[in-house]
Amino acid sequence: MVVSNPSLPAGEADAMARLSSSPRHGEWAMVSTGPGDSVRAWVVYPERTTKAPIVIVVHEIYGLSPWIRAVADQFAADGFIAVAPDFLTMKQIPEGSDSVRRQATVAAIRTLNSADVQRQISAIATYAMALPAALPKYGVVGFCWGGGVSFEHAVRAPSLGASVVYYGTSPKPETLSTVRAPVLGLYGGNDARVNATIPAADSTMRALGKIYSPVIHDGAGHGFLRQQVGANGANLTATQKAWPATIAWFRQHLGA
Repeated sequence: MVVSNPSLPAGEADAMARLSSSPRHGEWAMVSTGPGDSVRAWVVYPERTTKAPIVIVVHEIYGLSPWIRAVADQFAADGFIAVAPDFLTMKQIPEGSDSVRRQATVAAIRTLNSADVQRQISAIATYAMALPAALPKYGVVGFCWGGGVSFEHAVRAPSLGASVVYYGTSPKPETLSTVRAPVLGLYGGNDARVNATIPAADSTMRALGKIYSPVIHDGAGHGFLRQQVGANGANLTATQKAWPATIAWFRQHLGA
């Protein structure tokens, strides 16, 4: 059964249909991120009369897929300007994720330099907040590989308004003292590799007086928001809880 609930992001199987039927304006942009560098990004605008805050959507290790674009569209449906960068346009693969197969995408993303990715996210945030329809506030959300990137961005970017981590690994505890933004973590219970990094981050953030709210959804697997039909219903249950929590988090800390 394909999940098709307009108040939730589409599952992977339903992503293209959701994109095709969306009433919202989406467009491709090439964002300059430094001398000789640019990143292709999918930008989706909400239908509203007032300016909106920015949510940067960081893709999985599978690149900027139709599913990630559909997630960005859902953020726009919930009132945010969503910007989904394709980090494979960073010098290595100028044509981006659409030009390579999944296995090659995974291999290429594993070669990306973390500092370069973070620099590019900051440049994308500057670009997005300067859009005429934007408020000067931004958050970052990421999935899988992108979840780790979104938590790392909280370490590196003092101007970040909020971060949401979907089943991504946590930064090293000794780096967390620079975090300023509140971080929400959303994890599947059946994801020991990722979840093993939660306790140290949680205890360190608490000791530092930082806001980190990790939530583990029992029975759900890694990638539950994309694979909503799996895990005997646990992935869908996790999605139904995690997505409203995500929107509430960004509305609380960014406004919308």
